Amino acid sequence: MVPQPADNAAQRPSAALPPAMAEIKSQSVDEVISEMNRMPLFMTTLDETDGEGGMNVALEALKALAYEGTRAEVADNFRQQGNECARAKQWTDAKEFYDKAIAALKAPPQVLDPVDGPKVVEVEVDEAAEAKREREIEEACYVNRALCNLEKKNYRSCIHDCAQTLRLNPTNIKALYRSSLVCLSLNKLSEALDACTRGLILDPTNTSLKSLSTKISAQQTHLNSVAKARREREERASAEKNALALALKSRGILIRNTGEAPDLEDAAVKLENVLDPSSTLSFPVILLYPVHSQSDFIKAFSEKEKLEQHIDYIFPLPWDKDGEYTPDGVEAYMETTAGGLIKAGKKMALGKILGSGKTDVMDGLVRMNIVPKHKASRWIEEYKRRKSG
Repeated sequence: MVPQPADNAAQRPSAALPPAMAEIKSQSVDEVISEMNRMPLFMTTLDETDGEGGMNVALEALKALAYEGTRAEVADNFRQQGNECARAKQWTDAKEFYDKAIAALKAPPQVLDPVDGPKVVEVEVDEAAEAKREREIEEACYVNRALCNLEKKNYRSCIHDCAQTLRLNPTNIKALYRSSLVCLSLNKLSEALDACTRGLILDPTNTSLKSLSTKISAQQTHLNSVAKARREREERASAEKNALALALKSRGILIRNTGEAPDLEDAAVKLENVLDPSSTLSFPVILLYPVHSQSDFIKAFSEKEKLEQHIDYIFPLPWDKDGEYTPDGVEAYMETTAGGLIKAGKKMALGKILGSGKTDVMDGLVRMNIVPKHKASRWIEEYKRRKSG
């Protein structure tokens, strides 16, 4: 019989872990993840520390790389990162990269310390070609940042970036399109049309500009229609106001406003035909029962109607337990313009009462005091006493 190997014979010896791996083996999963998050290659969130409150040397070195090279190279690096974010519709991040690219182009050339700095390698640069490249990158950054601001609805910033783009290149179609689009969003139609037209002169077949031109025209038509409707409303309101004023003046009816008009909702002094001063007038009328502190409201009391017609309909009053208010048992009084009282005939048309010139329509409302005949004298005395007091 072949002897079986012992259990520990199946275990083969392994080499000792490298020091770094041994250190990781002694850490928890969370500690390993935290450590990896400080390494630029594995970062999921930005950790600028070394885990002990110090500087993250690896990260700082990576950042420094972004600023190595000529201004054009540095700016173009940021521009490309901005373009990647823009393609992903990460507008805020894209804008920040374009900001950095533009700042890099405007920064003075770096001067390295010959003693402490790294060894400087002289490189011949074609200044004209470099300047041309810088200008192209700057133009691209401004027009792309304009897109970011447009998407974020930062309209003023978008217009500024488009203007900067056109300063560098007056024929930049994207800048003309985006500035026109912003102006359309702000209803600045003349500016929108100007930018769009300039773009179409440069590129007559540009479908985006042609579509935008159609939208501008449609918006202009809509705004013209809205403005026309508003003018017509204002003109009609003015004509109605003038017709009403003429109707009141021709009838000798006085109007007084105290600035403390009650809320009458849609009740108002009106003409039957609002543009015809000769048509029938109607008035909101409140019937006051001062002896009992009650009232009734008549929304439209025609100038041709008489008080008796309304009280015949209103009486008997539900709260009049003693039956004091009957068509024949009451009298009507109205205040005069001088502060006194006149008796208003129940059989007289309202238009004639108001046209007498002794009373007026105050704050768009006619007021009539309805008093039982047998209490009228006492009520009048109390009224005079209140007025004199």
